[in-house]
Amino acid sequence: MNKESKMTNEKMNDSVRAVGRALDILSAFTVTDYELSVSELLKRVDLSRPTLYRLLYTLEESGFLISVGEPQKFRLGPSVAHLAHVWTSSLNLADVAKPILRNLWEQTGETVALFVPQGAYRTCIAELPSSQPLSFKRGIGHRERIILGASGHAILAHADISTEELHQYAKGTNVDLSKYVKELEMIRKRGYAISIEELIQGAVSIAAPFFNGSGEVAGSIAVFGPKARLNTTRIQEFGKLLIKEAESMSKVLGRKLAT
Repeated sequence: MNKESKMTNEKMNDSVRAVGRALDILSAFTVTDYELSVSELLKRVDLSRPTLYRLLYTLEESGFLISVGEPQKFRLGPSVAHLAHVWTSSLNLADVAKPILRNLWEQTGETVALFVPQGAYRTCIAELPSSQPLSFKRGIGHRERIILGASGHAILAHADISTEELHQYAKGTNVDLSKYVKELEMIRKRGYAISIEELIQGAVSIAAPFFNGSGEVAGSIAVFGPKARLNTTRIQEFGKLLIKEAESMSKVLGRKLAT
């Protein structure tokens, strides 16, 4: 490799690292922490103060961040809102699922949600929160590792993934893959997944997969509720409802169901 090519590669690597660092900064903001100071950001991203300031001002110039108040704090800017609008506008699945989720919501009285797989993660693209005082919800846009939770289990039970991919998904978790594989087999037989206090203490979730016209798993529909209300009988009842509504979703997406 000549000197010129080496310099070009180094510049490309620096650019990639800068993009990754900028994304880390944007990901540091949450629903509860929507305004962060430089000191707060330094605790959340692995950057030096000069590098952080340089990236903050670059993001501010492009509209991805805005600075407010005294002392100075940053929050997400209009460019993020634009991308969010583009993203939500493309979520046809959420529109298709509205009557199905509404039907489940009315029958269960609990929070219902729609999840789609995104590699090693699953994302909530539609949700109807329970109106009951004691309830659980994740929120549209919530992203969680696909190997965790009933909505993820339901997807993985029917996903075409290798053992190596499953190991990658489980990295950094306490998941026992030998037991997990058996649970996926049970989900396929039962038709729905169950998760009890796996992600949130006191919470129970039940989920069933839905499929596209090619027969590939396209996501899952889930019901969330407190353990105090969702006993074994209710779990089985909701599981059957989920299977029925997930089949309706699959039919809308073009899957021909067995008669």
